Amino acid sequence: MNLEEYRTVFVAGSLILMLIVSAPTLGLIVPSMRTESFSELWVLGPNHKAEDYPFNIKVNESYSIFVGVGNHIGDLSYYLLYVKLRNQTQPLPNATTSESSPLSPLSEYQVFVADGGTWEAPLKFSVLEASRNDDSLSVGRMSINDVTSVVTTSARWDSEHKGFYYQLFFELWLYNVASQSFQFHNRFVGIWLNITG
Repeated sequence: MNLEEYRTVFVAGSLILMLIVSAPTLGLIVPSMRTESFSELWVLGPNHKAEDYPFNIKVNESYSIFVGVGNHIGDLSYYLLYVKLRNQTQPLPNATTSESSPLSPLSEYQVFVADGGTWEAPLKFSVLEASRNDDSLSVGRMSINDVTSVVTTSARWDSEHKGFYYQLFFELWLYNVASQSFQFHNRFVGIWLNITG
């Protein structure tokens, strides 16, 4: 090897060593340069997977799912998660206008989640009262995590899909420090239920 080849090897080795030594410092700087901030919202089935969701629901039987939130906003965030029930014709939140559903919540969670962190909780639900009248089924009471709520919604028989369909859905709200109130965070997710009575 001549002097020029030794110089090339020395310079390349020095650069590699500098990158290895500075990697921990770069790791502290790079996350703060993140340009996209967002929150995650998910529902998992009873086996903690994105499958086997409860679907054919019977009155007075208990069903379980998991609901979770991930924070990638860049700071500690205070979330409010509403649990709501709707039939096929009642409104979901509007993603275009960032408006929440006008339906009343059956339950709620309020949680703080650190940046880069997640929160998850089991949710147990059951329909406690439902009555059928010809081609409609009305849900009267529902239990979410052992707390009973009055529900005043009914679904018409869906002849195409053969069932009375409802959607248990979750709206994510975020605390706004400037207004000192929660605001709809334009995130929602849900599961469909066929309440069989």
